[in-house]
Amino acid sequence: MNALLNRPPVHAVAREEDAHWLVVSDLMATLMMIFLFLAVLHMAQVERTHAIETEVRVTAVESRQAIYQALDEEFREDLVRWNAEFDRPTLTLRFREPDVLFDRNSARIKPEFDAILRDFLPRYVAQLRPFREVIREIRVEGHTSSEWSPNASPLEAYFANMDLSQQRTQAVLRFAYGLDSLQPESWFRERIAAVGLSSSRPVRDANGREDPRASRRVEFSVLTDFEARLLEPITLEGTPADRKGTDRASPTPDGSS
Repeated sequence: MNALLNRPPVHAVAREEDAHWLVVSDLMATLMMIFLFLAVLHMAQVERTHAIETEVRVTAVESRQAIYQALDEEFREDLVRWNAEFDRPTLTLRFREPDVLFDRNSARIKPEFDAILRDFLPRYVAQLRPFREVIREIRVEGHTSSEWSPNASPLEAYFANMDLSQQRTQAVLRFAYGLDSLQPESWFRERIAAVGLSSSRPVRDANGREDPRASRRVEFSVLTDFEARLLEPITLEGTPADRKGTDRASPTPDGSS
């Protein structure tokens, strides 16, 4: 009898259970709202990152197109008499007349190439100056054929040509540094690099055979900071951080950073 009197009323137990499930349901609803908020935040971040990457790509394409147009308009009439060509996809201006550039197995700039460089370099730098904020590097590349002495092995010929191509690009770099008209162009000296590539990128004829004469060449290429911008961290404002300060390592005369 006492036990029956001390038992809580059925309706009181029901109220306690209802209250318990209300607390649980409120907690679940709160967690769902938090997860929903995080999902929406993540989606917004992904969309913003994609939009920024798209903007960078579009800007890169527009910048490269503008650089190409500036150089093409400046040098279009000169390419034939220099026996040079301008490659649009790589923004590479290629001097391909070996008899004008250097003597065989020599790094001394010939008088004909001296005259071309005196005409070419000041105009080249002037056309690139408006784009200096997006230019990561101006690269001077020296290329040789795979030929060397008859008794040299392919490996010996490769490294002998490597030394020669490096000496030639350094000669071009010293020539550029010595031009009075380029002395005020500190941005140019900060970005120019000289690279000797030996016979690693030969020019081949229609049958796939190396063309030794065409392989001996000097190239000027423009490299933009497109890749560096894509790798920059995204700020809260939705733009890459420190966009103007990317990849500004100053190369030494041999092209190292």
